[in-house]
Amino acid sequence: GTQLSAAAKFCPECAHPVTGGAVTQPRFASPQAYTPKHLAERILTSKGALEGERKQVTVLFADMKGSMELLADRDPEEARKLLDPVLEQMMEAVHRYEGTVNQVMGDGIMALFGAPLAHEDHAMRACYAALRMHGTVGRYAEELRRTQGLNLQIRAGVNSGEVVVRSIGNDLHMDYTAVGQTTHLASRMEQLASPGTPLITGETLRLAEGYFKVKPLGPVPVKGLTGPVEVYEGTGAGPARTRL
Repeated sequence: GTQLSAAAKFCPECAHPVTGGAVTQPRFASPQAYTPKHLAERILTSKGALEGERKQVTVLFADMKGSMELLADRDPEEARKLLDPVLEQMMEAVHRYEGTVNQVMGDGIMALFGAPLAHEDHAMRACYAALRMHGTVGRYAEELRRTQGLNLQIRAGVNSGEVVVRSIGNDLHMDYTAVGQTTHLASRMEQLASPGTPLITGETLRLAEGYFKVKPLGPVPVKGLTGPVEVYEGTGAGPARTRL
């Protein structure tokens, strides 16, 4: 029931994919299809303890900037050959840090860190995943520039907050309710991000401070919020280290 902008790929309130635009391929149709087996087994083992729980999480949104224009004149099969590796590299970065890709829609993903797999350092993991996907997709984009003259770029946004886990299906899809602006802010960070560098909120930086280098961008007005939000541009891994 939330009013959406014309360019919205996800609902800013519940993060459900918006119908229309690029069609999600069957291989990305459910989390079961793209979640690595070792992570899937851990999620299914712990799902009973999670359902109904209020969890602190970090949400990551990532998409391919200007994909409609980039793929507009291409055959659907050819477009998929260009787009699928981007989605796969985004997912690989998320799974490397044991996040879960909760939604795939067209040219973008939404991932959660901290649920359904619990991690105290979920904010740090999400930030590292954002850096990794920029690096791996950047190398793929460089190859496309050389071979096909295409300018492919991605954006990523990260925010931390609370969600209430409602249920986890056998296909690994997690139904949840965001508390406050948790997913809305992550989605807005993605939309505001410049290609090549992730945007994170002050709430995420507070949890990942020392592990992530940032460039402060100051308070930024965000549609739907009464006051501005402190926003930071991620520039690299910080000097602090953990076992991860």
